Amino acid sequence: MSEESTKQKILDSAGPIFAKNGYQKATVRDISEAAGVNLASINYYFGDKEKLYTELLLLAREKMGGGLSFPNLNSENSPTELLERFVTVLLRKLGIGEEPDWQIQLLVNEFLQPSSSSREIVEGYFRPYFESLLEIIDQLAGTGLNREDRLRLGFSVIGQCLHYRLAGPMISMLAGEDEAQGAFGLEKISHHIARFSIAAICGFNKISEPNPSGRV
Repeated sequence: MSEESTKQKILDSAGPIFAKNGYQKATVRDISEAAGVNLASINYYFGDKEKLYTELLLLAREKMGGGLSFPNLNSENSPTELLERFVTVLLRKLGIGEEPDWQIQLLVNEFLQPSSSSREIVEGYFRPYFESLLEIIDQLAGTGLNREDRLRLGFSVIGQCLHYRLAGPMISMLAGEDEAQGAFGLEKISHHIARFSIAAICGFNKISEPNPSGRV
């Protein structure tokens, strides 16, 4: 077996293991056994577990970044169209509507619990998209949003998308299997999140602040 094919075999075996078990629980021994190589091979090609994991994140980021592009803010589309496009692309990148591969799961895991070794990689991937989302929110809301409100509104949009990525089994249980399949497809989820978020963002400054004391 050539050096290149051995390295690829390690990557192909390590990706699903890290995606399923997480960085901390995945072991080099499990990876070497799955790849059919000895432990020394992993050190030889990657140096250590952390460097192997970092290379897998780079591969996952490259795959997740291809094919679908987030909306161009300089286009002639309206802010409502931009937000729906953003939500649709994010849902598709998260694997909604199809069986997610290990690359998607790996990045979702990192989004939820960034590892110290990969924080810079993940931030470099997600931050530009998040900044684009905040610009769309500014266009929808008009003036008057402070930084904290902008951030919370941005995370509210992303949180809805992540919910449908992570809560599939719960949705099927509560809504029923048949209804879940009909009502929670990619297109319907995307349209709902966009409508819900647009209504909230556009009306945000029209709603008075809650009474801190809790008294009416």
